[in-house]
Amino acid sequence: MGILDGLLSNVLGSVLGGGGGRSLAQAALDLVQQHGGLPGIVDRFKAAGLGAQADSWVGTGANQPISAADLQRALGSGDLTGVASRFGLSSGDMGSGLAQMLPELINQLTPQGQIPENHADKLREVMEQLGNSQR
Repeated sequence: MGILDGLLSNVLGSVLGGGGGRSLAQAALDLVQQHGGLPGIVDRFKAAGLGAQADSWVGTGANQPISAADLQRALGSGDLTGVASRFGLSSGDMGSGLAQMLPELINQLTPQGQIPENHADKLREVMEQLGNSQR
């Protein structure tokens, strides 16, 4: 099972009732890329006072949750609103969905408990999987 399959099956049952999941996954990946890949987005959460949560997603233990408000504080409401409109989702659905999906995405991309040197390649691989699955 690839990263994308694991991510979608673990998260989407509870997010949007499973609907809009691939758009949500694409939005999560876009946000990670917009903020400098895995190191950049983890740094954004740390700068917003959410370092313990971000470290838990990268680490090998349980993922600490975040709220949609936490996500907005770390990434900015403008980014979330822009991504939501680009993917045809409401800001509310985008925020709550990404609050569940982003920790799991980061967790899946850091299986050894640290950001891998080839993190950009892993991110590209997941984006390609997502693009191929939408055809």
